[in-house]
Amino acid sequence: MNTPAVRQYLSAADPVMAAIIDSCPNFEISTPPQPTLYESLCGTIVSQQLSTKAAAVIYQRFLGLFHTGFPLPADLLATPEATLRSAGLSGQKARYLHNIAQFWIDRQLHDYDFAAQSDEAILSLLTEIKGVGKWTVEMILMFNLYRPDVFSIGDLGIRKSIAKRYGLDIADKMFVAQATDIARAWQPYRTVACRYLWHDLDN
Repeated sequence: MNTPAVRQYLSAADPVMAAIIDSCPNFEISTPPQPTLYESLCGTIVSQQLSTKAAAVIYQRFLGLFHTGFPLPADLLATPEATLRSAGLSGQKARYLHNIAQFWIDRQLHDYDFAAQSDEAILSLLTEIKGVGKWTVEMILMFNLYRPDVFSIGDLGIRKSIAKRYGLDIADKMFVAQATDIARAWQPYRTVACRYLWHDLDN
């Protein structure tokens, strides 16, 4: 994903992005094998609004509730909310996990070919699940399906990084429109640009 050709394209399209790319010459965007989309979606719900360390601990406790690896939708749905909460999940997150499991069963998604679907189709499908919002699906598109042109303007880290690098005010009512306009120059590699923005903010 982060090839020399992509870096050259982004650098030529946007001098600010060029400066960000130049500032981290050793940054690599790996694409290791990922869990199933169902597992990733559940994992994203478990980890939401938690620090990386806390999320890792609770995720391991969640897995520890099951003895056969990651629970199949039917197994997850059969696990009482109180049991899920014993792993450190909030009641709301436990209900959202049940919603995902029920949705997978109802729509028979176990063998669904997500890779063959457009970003828009996947977003439309998965946001039907109560508790799964646009940001969650965008993270799945970026980190599970490795879609190259996702722009997650709802992500606070992306907003902070754009505001810092482009001299914008997050509180300005025009911020989203301004940031979206900036991101048009990164198409069709907005995912890569976002990964650089996150990395730049962290460093």
